[in-house]
Amino acid sequence: MIGRMQDHLQAIYGFTCEARAETFVVDTEAAVQLGGTGRAEEELLVSEGEDALELALYLAPSLLDRLKPYEAGPVGYVLDGDLDGYCQLAEGVSHFLYVAHTAAHGRALSLLELEAQAEVDKFAVCLLHRWGEGVKAWSEELLLRLFDRISYRPSLSSQERWRYEEANRLSRNFCSRMMGHVGGRRLDRLLSDLRYAYRLGAEAKLRHFSQGM
Repeated sequence: MIGRMQDHLQAIYGFTCEARAETFVVDTEAAVQLGGTGRAEEELLVSEGEDALELALYLAPSLLDRLKPYEAGPVGYVLDGDLDGYCQLAEGVSHFLYVAHTAAHGRALSLLELEAQAEVDKFAVCLLHRWGEGVKAWSEELLLRLFDRISYRPSLSSQERWRYEEANRLSRNFCSRMMGHVGGRRLDRLLSDLRYAYRLGAEAKLRHFSQGM
């Protein structure tokens, strides 16, 4: 399912990453040794040297076990059965792809930018799995479930909580702007806007997400 997630995100954004996320997955022990916090079911671990960027993707065994029954079937089954688990997987793969993509273009990025893009990615990947009849109702449900019916871990620092809340606010605003394309079934316009925003960097992306707020 990790590979399917990467393929879907790459299709949405119109690029290919030679590195495959599934080959960078590490177990719990390795994640701790690499500096993982152990607080989340998914975490991207990054080490930057002078000439290289090293990545490792931690996906909790419990998360992968939850998703295993859905691996061979249509993605619609997991959206009904474990949307939360699917979105955690999407977030991990999103982080991996976005860091790899920005590094390939020699660009730095902020944690806020990374989190905001991941929230948009979760919305986009879940939305497009059900493009067609009934997509407008599904998009409205997604907005509620991904951006409104949420809570934050009490263990977050004040800075971390601000970053997650701000990422939620910015990405919700951008995804709400996409609802016109959904209602009009304008897939070409939706993909064009998603791809344009994906390629913006740093402050330009955050300003673009916040337009109309």
